Amino acid sequence: MRIFRTLPCALTVGVLATLAAPLTGCDKDSHANTPLDYSENAKRDYDAAMQAFDDKNWEGANQMMNEVRRKYGYSRYARLAELRLADANYSQEKFAEATAGYKSFLHDYPNDPEIPFARYQITRTQYDAVSQSFLLPALEERDLASVNDAHASIRAFLSDYPNSDHAPELIYMQSVVTGLLARHELYVARFYLERGNFKAAVVRIQYALHSFTASGLEPEAMVLLAEVYMKQKERQKARELLEHLLTQYPSSPFVVPARRFLGELGEFEKG
Repeated sequence: MRIFRTLPCALTVGVLATLAAPLTGCDKDSHANTPLDYSENAKRDYDAAMQAFDDKNWEGANQMMNEVRRKYGYSRYARLAELRLADANYSQEKFAEATAGYKSFLHDYPNDPEIPFARYQITRTQYDAVSQSFLLPALEERDLASVNDAHASIRAFLSDYPNSDHAPELIYMQSVVTGLLARHELYVARFYLERGNFKAAVVRIQYALHSFTASGLEPEAMVLLAEVYMKQKERQKARELLEHLLTQYPSSPFVVPARRFLGELGEFEKG
């Protein structure tokens, strides 16, 4: 025997409406979980964090950006928040932390459209860290790992984005760090020269000339190399190098010692 009886139409509608109410009601929490609201809420919280960022409220900005990353990890704004955290460190001259933040972004999101920006920022943080270190002992007397890092990052960026709007700025930065690295090699070469280790001096000078082109120190390096050659009694090498210097860099102040060395070589040959 069937115990189910058809309910009157009006009652049926009422029961169904009651049963459906929890499923279709405009509950605030369920509404907030829709994809559209998720994105809108992420943008709202990110914009609020950006207000703190623009106001240089670094503590507040960091807290709010981290909250955006925590709550909206699947949104575009979580990635942007990660970049802004690195930007905040850069703005506070926390260059090591900023560099680590940008590198983390590169690692985690290698195909993100903000990758060029993150790479540009890495060059800036590394270059500015070098500039800040000018207040420390002479660069020639210190480990130049940070300068090498900046040189490599700038060179790689210019290779990958030669038409970037930042190219002129980066070319200047590259010339500075290249000069620092070349200067260090010449400093070490002089150290060896003073101690009679001519072979080691030659290696360091040649490395500077071949690895750090356009450093602006080429005439100085050539004169120094010619001096080492003269001490090694490799006078023909010295003469050829000095004559090349006079031809290639006629307006360089190192023309003066180059001519003096050529004069010494001439006197030796006459004798």
